[in-house]
Amino acid sequence: MQRQYPSTPIPSVGAIVLKNDKILLVLRGQEPSRGKWSIPGGIVEPGETIREAVRREVLEECGVEIEVGDVVEVLDAIIRDQDGRVQYHYILIDLLATHVGGKLRVGSDIDDARWVTEEELPGFDVTKGALPVIRKALRKRNLDFPTQRS
Repeated sequence: MQRQYPSTPIPSVGAIVLKNDKILLVLRGQEPSRGKWSIPGGIVEPGETIREAVRREVLEECGVEIEVGDVVEVLDAIIRDQDGRVQYHYILIDLLATHVGGKLRVGSDIDDARWVTEEELPGFDVTKGALPVIRKALRKRNLDFPTQRS
């Protein structure tokens, strides 16, 4: 699948993975947004559900097994080149997830991975859309499970 200058939007998933009071961040190793921190995720492969895709991507990128929850947000990521042509176009489906196993490691497509608290987030150069969706996921988690507030 051609990622740069695609003929159609590319369906992609992201996971807001929570482990107690920490959030999983990854340092992107590929364009777009290489060198910025974000949530783990990637492209949905043919025949995969969004939940299967997000589970696979988090395991490949980070070595972490997750339980996948609800959709938090659906976004368009459209990046144009200097001539105004669509260089990248992803439809991002971000899901809430909980860590259930595995030890954090750096795998494919990323340069680093860390568990961080909400208070530490401002210290990271995070992609434009990641902070709002992380905060929305944390609010959702706190509404669904008020006794687990961090």
